[in-house]
Amino acid sequence: MGGLTTVHEDASSRAGDEPASSKFAPPRGRGGGVSRRRLIDRARASRASLVSLAAPAGYGKSTLLREWAELDDRVIVWVSLDRFDNDPSALINLLARAFDRAVPGDERLAAVAALPMTGPAVLGRAAPMLAAAIELVDSPFVLVLDDVHEAATPACQDALEVALARIPTGSQVVMASRRVPEFLSRLRLGGEVVEIGADQLRLDAGDARRVFDTLEAAADDEDLARLVAHTEGWPTGIALAALAARDGGHPVDIDGDDRFVADYLYRACFRALDADDQSFLRRTALLEHLSAGCCDAVLARDDSRARLSELEHRGLFLVPIDRRRGDYRYHQLFREFLLAEFDRVEPGEGPELHRRAAAWCEQHGEVAFAIEHLLAAGDRRRSVRLVAERALGAYQAGELAAVARWMHELGQEAIAGYPPLVVLAGLRAILDGHAAEADGWARLFDRIEYDGPAEFGLPNYDSARAMVRAIMWRDGLAAATADAAFALASESPSSLWYDQALHLIGWTRLLAGETEGAIEAFERASGQAELFGNADSLALSEGELAIIALDRGDVAKADRHVDRGLTAIAEHGMDGYATTTLVLAVGARVAIRRHDAAAAKRLLARAMRDRGLCTHVIPVLAVKVRLELARAFVALGDGSTAAHLLEEVDDLLRVRSGLGTLLDDVAELRSSMEQSRDALGASPLTPAELRLLPYLQTHLTIGEIGDRLFVSRNTVSSQLGSIYRKLRVTTRGAAVERAQELRLLG
Repeated sequence: MGGLTTVHEDASSRAGDEPASSKFAPPRGRGGGVSRRRLIDRARASRASLVSLAAPAGYGKSTLLREWAELDDRVIVWVSLDRFDNDPSALINLLARAFDRAVPGDERLAAVAALPMTGPAVLGRAAPMLAAAIELVDSPFVLVLDDVHEAATPACQDALEVALARIPTGSQVVMASRRVPEFLSRLRLGGEVVEIGADQLRLDAGDARRVFDTLEAAADDEDLARLVAHTEGWPTGIALAALAARDGGHPVDIDGDDRFVADYLYRACFRALDADDQSFLRRTALLEHLSAGCCDAVLARDDSRARLSELEHRGLFLVPIDRRRGDYRYHQLFREFLLAEFDRVEPGEGPELHRRAAAWCEQHGEVAFAIEHLLAAGDRRRSVRLVAERALGAYQAGELAAVARWMHELGQEAIAGYPPLVVLAGLRAILDGHAAEADGWARLFDRIEYDGPAEFGLPNYDSARAMVRAIMWRDGLAAATADAAFALASESPSSLWYDQALHLIGWTRLLAGETEGAIEAFERASGQAELFGNADSLALSEGELAIIALDRGDVAKADRHVDRGLTAIAEHGMDGYATTTLVLAVGARVAIRRHDAAAAKRLLARAMRDRGLCTHVIPVLAVKVRLELARAFVALGDGSTAAHLLEEVDDLLRVRSGLGTLLDDVAELRSSMEQSRDALGASPLTPAELRLLPYLQTHLTIGEIGDRLFVSRNTVSSQLGSIYRKLRVTTRGAAVERAQELRLLG
């Protein structure tokens, strides 16, 4: 964050009576201090679309952003990032929501804000869609991104580059970070970026005088000149010196290195506090956000609200993050000092305080913070149970990336210690398209026996294991049938997993040739899934029912099933999930039968893009999706694409056989296509080429793209040449344009 040139900040909006989230509104200062008008005017006059504000902590970056927002008459779109936004899904969603708030009524922005943000759908769909929506914003705007260093992963940087690639003339993006964002480094040579760094943000003697005046501190000109030279113009150092002078110290008694700052904070701000205040500050520093309730729970007291207000009033670097001053955070440098004091004075006390914080956060629905505190406490037992209990709800809410992040932070050893979570980890890997990882988890849970009781929201362990085995179909139809039957018998109709068991029963009956029994199971699964809000089971079951209806010639009935499935996907934000691809594919077939070619192509583009998520570890779905896609392309006269999809089916069948009547369906389509070879045309993109395609929107080199995809430079070059040939283009830009026309991007 910015320096302490202005100490008190408020995350309220600048105008209006409605409270605004601190992530979407500039903080308010108490006024005065050092103006950055000259730097702001220069950046505005450049008309550059991107402005980079990069400097270490304490250089007044946030202060400059706040002043810019106050001066500019364009629409301000403000986004403050934190470490929970270090995920491309969360990041693009946050940007879309910010624009939707700042430019209400824009249907394009609202649509992007409502999109699910998961897996390949982020870079390949959500980010370019947001870029296109931003390009069409009518009013000139300034997008302010504070603390961009919190979104430092390569995936986040790639997503930012794509999302911010089409800023309209007259609008600008201003980014504050502790370092120049990676993707901006690639744009420097094109002159598209204005950079403001630490050298431009340093304060001179005149600036220091204004800081001292604002903080009501006294110093003569000679002392200020010495202070500026001693701190090299570091704004926070000068502000700390002013606070010292205000409290009777000498303004030059400050140094620029972190150790001296900590020593100073102890002598000037901390040592004078009574023991209770010191303990309060040290212990609450373990919290990222300071709410009175959480502080009370952690410290076993009931006066935290009053204590926080008093400490803020005394200028101890508490920053209010809501208009009512109920929640605060510590300035980062001060918090780091307090944490060091806590480790020095109260070693070994942290785990218990973290456990108390976790309990409060869990009770108040702040699951992410609860998990963070449990992990900090080293409490893997409670962590794994909390993740297991919340995984299904997060998944059904379109938050597959969050589930993956939690499991990654827990680590394989902790997950393996709680067998129900092992099964969920395997299921997550299956649905996320990580075949090798899913196989690894499957081998592990095959070896584990567990007789613990089922917990709320979780299936019986043996039932869950049977369901995952049936999904993976490793031992053919007979084994899958037995596993599905066992799961159904083990789960009660009130279980959140009962619909999944019913759907698996439908699969096994259908592939055994028992179509009527399959229909009954799919209908029950869909009804149960709708009752409990399980959109994936609903979409899968409605897709199966649509296929059966369409194959029987009942287009109207098939259309109704497709509509139910697509509605569930939209309402639950599950676009980009493996479980949505089947209803998209059959929906394209239905649209073709209704002579709606535009709708068919839209659905085909979505299903083709996401089919790579359906791997050999979910073979029934993977084969059925490709079979339905192939049928749709045959109906459109594109036999070449259909043939390529059947080649992918062959690859799947080499790994997973025993798929019952599905083998007959594949053979029937292949036979009919062999009689129509004159329908062949251009070959489509393979899953590997589709994974590469979104990166063509960036300025990454071929080698850097290879690093992102964990393949060699030669592999990227080969796939790139194939993409060019299939799209009939010769440049990256032309490939992106053609892919957008085909709806493979955006």
